[in-house]
Amino acid sequence: MHQPEQDIRNRLLVARLPAMPQILIKLIGHLQADDLGMPELAALIAQDAGMTGKVLAVANSSAYHRGIRSANLEQSLVSLGTDMIKTLVISESVFQTFNNFPHSGSTDLRAFWKNSLTAAVLARELARRTGYAQLEEAYLAGLLHNVGRLALLATAPREYAYNFTARDDEDLCAVEQRTLEITHAEAGAWLIERWQLDSFLADSVLYHHEPSARLEAAHPLIRIVRAAHLVAAHGDNPEAILEAAALCGLERADLDELRLNTERQVGKSADHLGIDLAGADDIPSPPAQAAPPLDPVAQRLSEEMRNLVLVSEIGQAFARQQGESGLLESMVRSARMLFDFENALVLLENPTGQALVGAPSGGAQRVSEFSIPLATGGVVAHSALARQTAFVRRDDQALGLAEEQLLRMLGSESMVCVPLVAGARCLGVLVGGLPAWQVNAIRKREHFLKSFGGQAASALENALSERGHARRQLAQVAEEYREASRRVVHEVNNPLSIIKNYLSVLDEKLARQEPVSGEMSILNEEIDRVGQLINSLPDLKPTGAGAESVAVARLASDVVRLFRTTGFLPPNVDVTLAVQDDARIEGDADMLKQVLVNLVKNAIEALAGNGGRIDITSRGLVNRDRKLYVELAVADSGPGLPREVLANLFAAVKSTKDGDHHGLGLSIVHSLVKKLQGHIACRSGSTGTAFEILLPAASAGSTGATPALPARVLGSA
Repeated sequence: MHQPEQDIRNRLLVARLPAMPQILIKLIGHLQADDLGMPELAALIAQDAGMTGKVLAVANSSAYHRGIRSANLEQSLVSLGTDMIKTLVISESVFQTFNNFPHSGSTDLRAFWKNSLTAAVLARELARRTGYAQLEEAYLAGLLHNVGRLALLATAPREYAYNFTARDDEDLCAVEQRTLEITHAEAGAWLIERWQLDSFLADSVLYHHEPSARLEAAHPLIRIVRAAHLVAAHGDNPEAILEAAALCGLERADLDELRLNTERQVGKSADHLGIDLAGADDIPSPPAQAAPPLDPVAQRLSEEMRNLVLVSEIGQAFARQQGESGLLESMVRSARMLFDFENALVLLENPTGQALVGAPSGGAQRVSEFSIPLATGGVVAHSALARQTAFVRRDDQALGLAEEQLLRMLGSESMVCVPLVAGARCLGVLVGGLPAWQVNAIRKREHFLKSFGGQAASALENALSERGHARRQLAQVAEEYREASRRVVHEVNNPLSIIKNYLSVLDEKLARQEPVSGEMSILNEEIDRVGQLINSLPDLKPTGAGAESVAVARLASDVVRLFRTTGFLPPNVDVTLAVQDDARIEGDADMLKQVLVNLVKNAIEALAGNGGRIDITSRGLVNRDRKLYVELAVADSGPGLPREVLANLFAAVKSTKDGDHHGLGLSIVHSLVKKLQGHIACRSGSTGTAFEILLPAASAGSTGATPALPARVLGSA
């Protein structure tokens, strides 16, 4: 039984067959209107540069020029004459069209061209002898009478390659009908109708293999082309010659004379057109025969192997795409090529998993506004939910609104929905539009469709994963900047408070005319520290200044003096300092200063109201993991920390303190100690809280106090 995918009529519809040149269509229109004189011919030819060149070349050939070569188109046309010009325009247009058929460049067309030219010359002479007025129409019909053979070769090269050179007789038509369900006469007539040439041209091609008995009352052009075919293809058969003579009401002697003149005219026409017919008669014309049927098992294995190779290539092509948009465009483009889709688009599952949303590709932005809720049902939604390929026709009874919209967007009669399944997840649906007659054929490629969908889904999943990773990275960077900003603001508050208090002290001393050089020095240091903190904001991963030897006692004394001098230390809070003078650490002085300022400030706040004592002590060196550390402790006699606060002490959480940036201090302290390559711990109970810090001890050769150096400090945990 006939299978739709073998229907050459359908394949003719989608084949890339050439169009007839406009110059020939205009020429035919003028001929039919009987208004084509030399001026009209000249104007028509002048519009086509290629045809103008051909006319000039023929006019200046040895057959036409008389000592003086034609310098322009007008002189060339005069020298050629109207009849020759018409023949040349028709012949050149048709043979350029023949050369544009698929596979014509790789096929020996010498015998085909000679047969076509012979039939054309014969048809024109038969028209002249029978009184048919349209000589050029007869010539064109003879040229085109076998164009269907080129069309069949173009659309079914594998099935028709052998029979293209077969003898042109009724046996050929029978084999064509049996194997392709269309003859070359039918294919040629169909093509001429597509070119919108005169209907009698199409009829003359369609019936050129009809028995002469059926054509006795037919249009003259039909009988002329049938007779020309008999003489051109079967001139060695006396019965064919007699049949041709009877069709045109001529004597056999007339046809014998025509045959003698035709060969000379064909050779001249071929020379004018630049067609080499040498050896055309030596090309064998075997009897037509049907190709042996393919073994269905071998055919299926061959198809499966082809699909496996294609799927592998598709996966590699998808993997090479850059970005999600490039991948979507590649998916659509590949689907259209592999499955002959007229158009295609992709619907992706939205982030909530409740709808399919159009993914724009190839500049098609309209589809991005299209959405199908998965809960409302419909063929496309069911295809995604059930992970099954679906086939939809425009004339389906239960066609939903969403499906109708998709068919209009695709501009197709039918569509196929291919779920994009990666593992257990359906990422979306690829929808391809196609003609209704292709649906049954595409059903047989369902396994290949699923494989294609799987490769596309895997590539899409990777692209979506990369996009999600990029978004997470951006979110992380944004969060780090937000956190950095909060910490810098928190840290800036400390020196600003000190500066504010020192300005008050400075005002009082100036009023009493007391020296203020010490206070000015401290103000300069704190202003520099504010600048350093602000400058650290752009750096998410700050790097401290080079390691230095820091005198812990001196630095701690400076911090205590800051709090005392500025009045930041309440009268009911006593601060004691017990740090050995030789205690030195290897690190950054400004970082250690920040640590101590935060810890002392927190201790003062813990003692607010009731008062108490703050002890800053250092009890010498500690050996930890065969490395020496300076121990430094800041302890208060406050009420201690609640258990839940102690458990998350160094995390950047909100505290119960007023303000937007409280709760960050201890996380900043923890971060700074880590940057100093140290360790920090906290002991807290009803008798108070103590922060114990271990900082790398300076080497034995390090001496001298180290001034605070600029550092890029970012308070991150």
